[in-house]
Amino acid sequence: MIDAVAAGAEAAGFATLWAGEHVVMVDDGASRYPYAPDGRIAVPAQADWLDPLIALSFAAAVTSTIRLATGVLLLPEHNPLLLAKQVASLDALSHGRLSLGVGVGWSREEFDALGIPFERRGARADEYLAAMRTVWRDDVASFAGEFVSFTGVRVNPRPVRDRRIPIIAGGNSDAALRRAARFADGWYGFNLEGAEHVRERLERLHHACGQAGRDPAELDVAVALAGDGPHDHERLAALGVDELVLVGSPPADPGAVKPWLARLASA
Repeated sequence: MIDAVAAGAEAAGFATLWAGEHVVMVDDGASRYPYAPDGRIAVPAQADWLDPLIALSFAAAVTSTIRLATGVLLLPEHNPLLLAKQVASLDALSHGRLSLGVGVGWSREEFDALGIPFERRGARADEYLAAMRTVWRDDVASFAGEFVSFTGVRVNPRPVRDRRIPIIAGGNSDAALRRAARFADGWYGFNLEGAEHVRERLERLHHACGQAGRDPAELDVAVALAGDGPHDHERLAALGVDELVLVGSPPADPGAVKPWLARLASA
Protein backbone atom coordinates (compact mmCIF):
# COMPACT_ATOMS: atom_id res chain seq x y z
CA MET A 1 0.00 0.00 0.00
CA ILE A 2 2.84 2.44 0.76
CA ASP A 3 4.21 2.03 -2.74
CA ALA A 4 0.82 2.77 -4.32
CA VAL A 5 0.22 5.83 -2.14
CA ALA A 6 3.76 7.19 -2.57
CA ALA A 7 3.88 6.76 -6.33
CA GLY A 8 0.32 8.05 -6.73
CA ALA A 9 0.98 11.12 -4.57
CA GLU A 10 4.09 11.96 -6.57
CA ALA A 11 2.24 11.58 -9.87
CA ALA A 12 -0.61 13.76 -8.58
CA GLY A 13 1.78 16.58 -7.68
CA PHE A 14 1.71 16.42 -3.89
CA ALA A 15 4.71 18.17 -2.32
CA THR A 16 5.57 15.93 0.63
CA LEU A 17 4.78 12.57 2.18
CA TRP A 18 4.48 12.90 5.97
CA ALA A 19 4.60 10.01 8.47
CA GLY A 20 4.00 10.28 12.22
CA GLU A 21 5.12 8.14 15.11
CA HIS A 22 4.02 6.35 18.24
CA VAL A 23 6.11 3.45 19.51
CA VAL A 24 3.40 2.22 21.88
CA MET A 25 -0.23 3.07 22.51
CA VAL A 26 -2.31 2.17 25.56
CA ASP A 27 -5.97 1.22 25.77
CA ASP A 28 -6.91 3.47 28.67
CA GLY A 29 -4.26 6.11 29.22
CA ALA A 30 -4.66 9.11 31.53
CA SER A 31 -2.50 11.45 29.43
CA ARG A 32 -4.33 14.26 27.69
CA TYR A 33 -4.03 14.44 23.91
CA PRO A 34 -3.33 18.12 23.20
CA TYR A 35 -4.71 18.24 19.65
CA ALA A 36 -8.40 17.57 20.36
CA PRO A 37 -10.85 19.53 22.52
CA ASP A 38 -11.83 16.41 24.47
CA GLY A 39 -8.21 15.43 25.10
CA ARG A 40 -8.61 12.02 23.40
CA ILE A 41 -6.74 10.83 20.33
CA ALA A 42 -9.07 9.68 17.56
CA VAL A 43 -6.78 6.88 16.39
CA PRO A 44 -7.62 3.64 18.25
CA ALA A 45 -4.91 2.02 20.35
CA GLN A 46 -4.98 -1.13 18.20
CA ALA A 47 -4.22 0.77 14.98
CA ASP A 48 -1.02 -0.01 13.08
CA TRP A 49 1.69 2.63 13.52
CA LEU A 50 4.46 1.92 11.06
CA ASP A 51 7.86 3.21 12.07
CA PRO A 52 8.10 6.49 10.11
CA LEU A 53 11.72 6.09 8.99
CA ILE A 54 11.10 2.56 7.70
CA ALA A 55 7.84 3.60 6.01
CA LEU A 56 9.48 6.62 4.36
CA SER A 57 12.41 4.47 3.22
CA PHE A 58 9.92 2.22 1.44
CA ALA A 59 8.29 5.30 -0.10
CA ALA A 60 11.66 6.69 -1.18
CA ALA A 61 12.40 3.51 -3.12
CA VAL A 62 9.39 3.97 -5.42
CA THR A 63 9.61 7.76 -5.90
CA SER A 64 12.18 10.23 -7.14
CA THR A 65 10.97 13.80 -6.54
CA ILE A 66 8.38 14.01 -3.76
CA ARG A 67 9.79 15.21 -0.45
CA LEU A 68 9.69 13.07 2.69
CA ALA A 69 9.05 14.23 6.26
CA THR A 70 8.43 12.78 9.68
CA GLY A 71 5.34 14.44 11.05
CA VAL A 72 6.36 14.07 13.77
CA LEU A 73 9.03 11.79 15.23
CA LEU A 74 9.14 11.85 19.04
CA LEU A 75 12.73 12.89 19.52
CA PRO A 76 13.21 12.31 23.29
CA GLU A 77 12.32 8.63 22.80
CA HIS A 78 15.38 7.99 20.58
CA ASN A 79 19.10 7.59 21.11
CA PRO A 80 20.45 10.65 19.26
CA LEU A 81 23.51 8.94 17.74
CA LEU A 82 21.49 6.00 16.44
CA LEU A 83 18.82 8.36 15.15
CA ALA A 84 21.41 10.59 13.47
CA LYS A 85 22.70 7.59 11.52
CA GLN A 86 19.21 6.37 10.58
CA VAL A 87 18.06 9.80 9.42
CA ALA A 88 21.22 10.51 7.44
CA SER A 89 20.97 7.06 5.83
CA LEU A 90 17.42 7.76 4.65
CA ASP A 91 18.49 11.20 3.46
CA ALA A 92 21.30 9.62 1.42
CA LEU A 93 19.05 6.90 -0.03
CA SER A 94 16.43 9.50 -1.03
CA HIS A 95 19.05 11.86 -2.51
CA GLY A 96 18.42 14.62 0.00
CA ARG A 97 14.62 14.63 0.07
CA LEU A 98 14.16 14.22 3.84
CA SER A 99 13.04 16.73 6.47
CA LEU A 100 13.04 15.67 10.11
CA GLY A 101 9.88 16.78 11.87
CA VAL A 102 10.24 16.39 15.63
CA GLY A 103 8.05 16.69 18.69
CA VAL A 104 8.47 16.04 22.39
CA GLY A 105 5.47 13.75 22.92
CA TRP A 106 2.40 13.95 25.13
CA SER A 107 1.82 10.38 26.42
CA ARG A 108 3.41 9.71 29.81
CA GLU A 109 2.42 6.06 29.41
CA GLU A 110 4.51 5.79 26.24
CA PHE A 111 7.57 7.26 27.95
CA ASP A 112 7.08 5.01 30.98
CA ALA A 113 6.92 1.92 28.76
CA LEU A 114 10.19 2.94 27.08
CA GLY A 115 11.90 3.70 30.38
CA ILE A 116 12.51 7.35 29.47
CA PRO A 117 11.72 10.19 31.90
CA PHE A 118 8.65 12.16 30.87
CA GLU A 119 9.80 15.23 32.79
CA ARG A 120 12.17 17.61 31.00
CA ARG A 121 11.57 15.90 27.69
CA GLY A 122 11.69 19.29 25.97
CA ALA A 123 15.18 20.02 27.27
CA ARG A 124 16.22 16.49 26.28
CA ALA A 125 14.89 17.04 22.74
CA ASP A 126 16.74 20.34 22.38
CA GLU A 127 20.02 18.76 23.47
CA TYR A 128 19.51 15.75 21.20
CA LEU A 129 19.06 18.11 18.23
CA ALA A 130 22.32 19.85 19.05
CA ALA A 131 24.13 16.51 19.38
CA MET A 132 22.76 15.22 16.07
CA ARG A 133 23.76 18.36 14.23
CA THR A 134 27.24 18.02 15.72
CA VAL A 135 27.80 14.50 14.37
CA TRP A 136 26.38 15.46 10.98
CA ARG A 137 28.68 18.48 10.76
CA ASP A 138 32.00 17.28 12.22
CA ASP A 139 34.16 14.52 10.79
CA VAL A 140 35.19 13.55 14.32
CA ALA A 141 32.57 14.73 16.77
CA SER A 142 32.50 15.34 20.51
CA PHE A 143 29.62 16.58 22.64
CA ALA A 144 29.14 17.10 26.38
CA GLY A 145 25.63 17.63 27.69
CA GLU A 146 23.25 16.77 30.48
CA PHE A 147 21.52 13.95 28.59
CA VAL A 148 24.15 12.79 26.08
CA SER A 149 27.95 12.91 25.90
CA PHE A 150 30.49 11.38 23.52
CA THR A 151 34.06 12.00 22.47
CA GLY A 152 35.85 11.50 19.15
CA VAL A 153 33.17 9.59 17.25
CA ARG A 154 32.43 9.28 13.54
CA VAL A 155 28.82 8.83 12.42
CA ASN A 156 28.46 8.20 8.69
CA PRO A 157 26.88 8.71 6.20
CA ARG A 158 26.47 12.49 6.24
CA PRO A 159 23.35 14.34 5.09
CA VAL A 160 23.36 15.19 1.40
CA ARG A 161 22.73 18.95 1.65
CA ASP A 162 25.80 20.57 3.19
CA ARG A 163 25.78 18.10 6.10
CA ARG A 164 22.39 19.37 7.28
CA ILE A 165 18.90 17.96 7.39
CA PRO A 166 16.03 20.46 7.74
CA ILE A 167 14.52 20.25 11.22
CA ILE A 168 10.79 20.97 11.53
CA ALA A 169 9.58 21.62 15.08
CA GLY A 170 6.07 20.24 15.53
CA GLY A 171 3.44 21.25 18.07
CA ASN A 172 1.01 24.05 18.79
CA SER A 173 2.13 25.10 22.26
CA ASP A 174 4.11 28.24 23.02
CA ALA A 175 7.04 25.99 23.97
CA ALA A 176 6.93 24.31 20.55
CA LEU A 177 6.90 27.70 18.84
CA ARG A 178 9.89 28.83 20.88
CA ARG A 179 11.69 25.60 19.89
CA ALA A 180 10.98 26.32 16.23
CA ALA A 181 12.25 29.88 16.56
CA ARG A 182 15.43 28.92 18.42
CA PHE A 183 16.49 25.66 16.82
CA ALA A 184 14.50 24.68 13.73
CA ASP A 185 14.25 25.31 10.01
CA GLY A 186 10.46 25.21 10.08
CA TRP A 187 7.29 24.77 12.12
CA TYR A 188 4.49 22.21 11.75
CA GLY A 189 1.19 23.09 13.39
CA PHE A 190 -1.19 20.16 13.77
CA ASN A 191 -5.00 19.96 13.83
CA LEU A 192 -5.43 23.71 14.02
CA GLU A 193 -9.00 25.01 14.08
CA GLY A 194 -9.04 26.96 10.84
CA ALA A 195 -7.24 30.00 9.45
CA GLU A 196 -7.87 32.18 12.49
CA HIS A 197 -6.13 29.68 14.76
CA VAL A 198 -3.26 29.56 12.26
CA ARG A 199 -3.02 33.35 12.30
CA GLU A 200 -2.86 33.49 16.10
CA ARG A 201 -0.17 30.80 16.33
CA LEU A 202 1.89 32.46 13.57
CA GLU A 203 1.77 35.76 15.44
CA ARG A 204 3.15 33.95 18.48
CA LEU A 205 5.81 32.28 16.31
CA HIS A 206 6.88 35.66 14.91
CA HIS A 207 7.14 37.01 18.44
CA ALA A 208 9.31 34.03 19.43
CA CYS A 209 11.51 34.62 16.40
CA GLY A 210 11.98 38.23 17.45
CA GLN A 211 13.06 37.12 20.90
CA ALA A 212 15.48 34.61 19.35
CA GLY A 213 16.90 37.19 16.93
CA ARG A 214 15.63 35.40 13.84
CA ASP A 215 13.72 36.51 10.78
CA PRO A 216 10.41 34.56 10.64
CA ALA A 217 10.89 34.31 6.87
CA GLU A 218 13.72 31.84 7.55
CA LEU A 219 11.18 29.24 8.72
CA ASP A 220 9.08 27.05 6.44
CA VAL A 221 5.53 26.74 7.78
CA ALA A 222 3.36 23.64 7.39
CA VAL A 223 -0.04 23.21 8.98
CA ALA A 224 -2.70 20.52 9.20
CA LEU A 225 -6.22 21.75 9.88
CA ALA A 226 -8.99 20.07 11.83
CA GLY A 227 -11.83 18.64 9.74
CA ASP A 228 -11.83 17.41 6.18
CA GLY A 229 -13.79 20.11 4.37
CA PRO A 230 -12.48 22.62 1.81
CA HIS A 231 -9.81 25.00 3.06
CA ASP A 232 -9.15 28.67 2.30
CA HIS A 233 -5.84 28.16 0.51
CA GLU A 234 -5.45 31.81 -0.46
CA ARG A 235 -5.84 33.05 3.11
CA LEU A 236 -3.46 30.41 4.44
CA ALA A 237 -0.87 31.44 1.86
CA ALA A 238 -1.37 35.11 2.74
CA LEU A 239 -0.75 34.28 6.39
CA GLY A 240 2.59 32.72 5.46
CA VAL A 241 1.73 29.03 5.24
CA ASP A 242 4.04 27.23 2.82
CA GLU A 243 2.42 23.80 2.93
CA LEU A 244 -1.00 22.42 3.85
CA VAL A 245 -0.71 18.89 5.25
CA LEU A 246 -3.72 16.64 4.62
CA VAL A 247 -4.09 13.89 7.21
CA GLY A 248 -5.82 10.66 6.28
CA SER A 249 -5.62 6.88 6.22
CA PRO A 250 -5.37 5.33 2.76
CA PRO A 251 -7.95 2.78 1.61
CA ALA A 252 -7.17 -0.91 2.02
CA ASP A 253 -7.69 -1.53 -1.70
CA PRO A 254 -4.75 -0.30 -3.82
CA GLY A 255 -7.18 0.25 -6.67
CA ALA A 256 -8.97 2.89 -4.59
CA VAL A 257 -5.83 4.93 -3.92
CA LYS A 258 -6.07 7.14 -7.02
CA PRO A 259 -9.62 8.44 -6.34
CA TRP A 260 -8.75 8.83 -2.62
CA LEU A 261 -5.77 11.01 -3.57
CA ALA A 262 -7.98 13.01 -5.93
CA ARG A 263 -10.40 13.73 -3.06
CA LEU A 264 -7.51 14.85 -0.86
CA ALA A 265 -6.21 17.14 -3.58
CA SER A 266 -9.59 18.88 -3.79
CA ALA A 267 -9.66 19.68 -0.06
